[in-house]
Amino acid sequence: MANDETTVLRIDVASAIPVYRQIVDGLRALLVHGAFKPGDRLPTVRQMAVDLAVNHNTVAESYRLLAQEGWLELRRHHGATVLARKPLHAQPERHDDFAQRLRELAAQAISDGLDTGAVAKQLSCLASDLKRNAPL
Repeated sequence: MANDETTVLRIDVASAIPVYRQIVDGLRALLVHGAFKPGDRLPTVRQMAVDLAVNHNTVAESYRLLAQEGWLELRRHHGATVLARKPLHAQPERHDDFAQRLRELAAQAISDGLDTGAVAKQLSCLASDLKRNAPL
């Protein structure tokens, strides 16, 4: 799917989260962590749809949303190209929103059966990765 064979985009069609949102969130995570560089071309909408076994309109909507966020340039017959995106500066309420969503995600993982130690370990690993890689 990407330049690096270890880069994987996974979706769960049985999830309550819409497929287009899973694609957006998954691609955004890959973009933030540098799996794609400015100038890289993403797979075509049709190719991504085939790879993920979803409708091409679902992929097209995902690409449109990422373009609105400033991650992609979309050109008909040329596909989606990754842009050099300037870092944004979040408003204070975004920090509060992030903290709340993170707490909710951790609570959902614990509710799904992960023990608190496993959740804490994953959060710690993520924090270490973020500090080491300084995305964006």
